[in-house]
Amino acid sequence: MNVQLIAHTALPEKVVAAAAKLCYSDTGAMALMDGLTEEKAEQFVEMLSTIGHESPIEHASFTFAVEGVSRSLLAQITRHRLASFSVQSQRYVKLNDFSYVTPPEIAASAETLALFDETVSTCVEAYRKLADLLEERYLKEYAAQGMAEKDAKKKAEKKAIEDARFVLPNAAETKMVLTMNARELLHFFRIRCCNRAQWEIRALAKAMLREVYPVAPALFAKAGPSCVAGSCPEGKMSCGQAETVRKEYAALKAQE
Repeated sequence: MNVQLIAHTALPEKVVAAAAKLCYSDTGAMALMDGLTEEKAEQFVEMLSTIGHESPIEHASFTFAVEGVSRSLLAQITRHRLASFSVQSQRYVKLNDFSYVTPPEIAASAETLALFDETVSTCVEAYRKLADLLEERYLKEYAAQGMAEKDAKKKAEKKAIEDARFVLPNAAETKMVLTMNARELLHFFRIRCCNRAQWEIRALAKAMLREVYPVAPALFAKAGPSCVAGSCPEGKMSCGQAETVRKEYAALKAQE
């Protein structure tokens, strides 16, 4: 897994502080920005967090490049509807150099790893055979219609992989660019950094937090699973390790 913060709102904490102050001031946003030092902006953002006034932090957004994650993860992360996604398409990109993600618990045993690798290899071989067979069929059809060879081959390949991809496993690696505003990121971290979250999306959430915390430490001072800044909401399903988790995320932020 490779996660990089590739863009973000310039001066995110000053933007958030100015937006919040504007609600209660007759001064314009630019004048408010000019009057904010970095220290004052951080203090104001901390105050917003204390009183639970979260809407102004939506004005700061963060964009990540993510590689080496599975299509299984994609199904989970796109449930976060207040985010924007651009994902490598299996419809338009032929997976000649096929990569896949192996769950750690499967990799921990030679027996389960061998079965997993064999199954994935079977799926990939079926994908390639189906793509070739379908492409050959479509190429003949387009040639019979009088289409130029170059155009016919391009269209036939695209149409072939469109259907061949149905045999690919959830383990198939994908790449994406995703953007979230700070408020959605805090929600994402609360849900996905939790010990009860699925291992891959939890690893992604931690990696994203490592990327954004140095850029806006006041905004993300309390970021992490719910127990970092409060009590655990999981009830009987709690992992029971809240204190350990708090120390883990304090250490994560101290490293940045």
